[in-house]
Amino acid sequence: MKRILPLWLGVLAFALVPAFAQQPPTAMGKIHGHVTNPTGEPQGTGSVSLSTDGGNTLKFTFPVDANGDYSGQAAAGTYMVVYRAPDTPPGKMVDFIKSVKIDPGQDTLADIDMSRAEYISKLPKEQQQQLEELKKSNAAAMKANVVINHLNADLRAVAEDKKQVDGARAAAAQALGASASRTDLEAKTEELKNARYTDIETLMAKDTQLKPEEAILWANLAYGQAGLKKYDDAITSYKKALDLENASKKPRTEILGVANSGLGEVYARTGKATDAEAAFDAAAKADPPRAALYLRNEAVIFSQVGNTDAQVTAADEAIKVDPNDAILYYLKGQGLVQKATIDPKTQRIVLPQDCMDAYKKYLELAPNGPFAPEVSGILSQAGEKVSSSYKAGRKR
Repeated sequence: MKRILPLWLGVLAFALVPAFAQQPPTAMGKIHGHVTNPTGEPQGTGSVSLSTDGGNTLKFTFPVDANGDYSGQAAAGTYMVVYRAPDTPPGKMVDFIKSVKIDPGQDTLADIDMSRAEYISKLPKEQQQQLEELKKSNAAAMKANVVINHLNADLRAVAEDKKQVDGARAAAAQALGASASRTDLEAKTEELKNARYTDIETLMAKDTQLKPEEAILWANLAYGQAGLKKYDDAITSYKKALDLENASKKPRTEILGVANSGLGEVYARTGKATDAEAAFDAAAKADPPRAALYLRNEAVIFSQVGNTDAQVTAADEAIKVDPNDAILYYLKGQGLVQKATIDPKTQRIVLPQDCMDAYKKYLELAPNGPFAPEVSGILSQAGEKVSSSYKAGRKR
């Protein structure tokens, strides 16, 4: 944020000058201008007035807006243009311009620039020193703002890339058509996703160098690296994000949640189940409003990597947080169904009771859900002869 010079300018009040002659105006004209304070920034407060007697009487007054601009109409004539701050004492002024002529039907420009050397030289030495410090601070802030604007643009691009990653399968299907083979579809999906992950990694690798103390940039870099299966790099970047955020005065819970969750996914995909569970638990603890989301993602990822025991544990933890999310019961049942056996006498599926209960709860919550046909079929098979398509271990 740019710092604005305090309006001790009002203390620098010029003595009123003697009145000078002025012909009575015969028509109206316009006047406009910009007020710049001693730091070189717009002076977004105060008023500009027109006087014909050296500032004793203010004939026309116009407010200065937040951008430092003013405008208005006045009788044609020659005026002193006076700037006054909100707290300038009556009869005093902060700055002025002599002999500004307003012509009938014309719009006169009259800028008041308090950053000019003539004005600054009249300030007390202490205030001149303060002004120099403020100018340096503002220059640094402006430079920082340029970087921040650039980073924000990149973050918006990353957000869009993430949306594209999420919709990659649909995009692939549209590009290849409904007749595309599953192999081609998967290949096209992976191609689209990799392109987005590459974009994210490229942007964030650059931005983490521009602002290395910003945790969200490291978390996004890790996301891109994980998508490209650069798992070691992703772990390093996620840990960097967490170290930075935890060291801040007011850690942002969402960033802690996202970074821990991302770290958990990388651990899960690299076979480090215990580390993954600890990271997902940390995400849920750091960001309680999204705890169910993180734990559900944990169950999904363990399902994808084939760790059914961890999948069931994660689903159970998520159910404790959100017992009405149908998909959690499906994930739990999906993990437990692997433990089903076949009764050698009846050739029927024997489901673990927890699996049966989870599937029934799923159908109760989502009777028309996307997995309802699959779940209904498994439950039906548990009371009928095993279908040849169902693979389960035989009961010993």
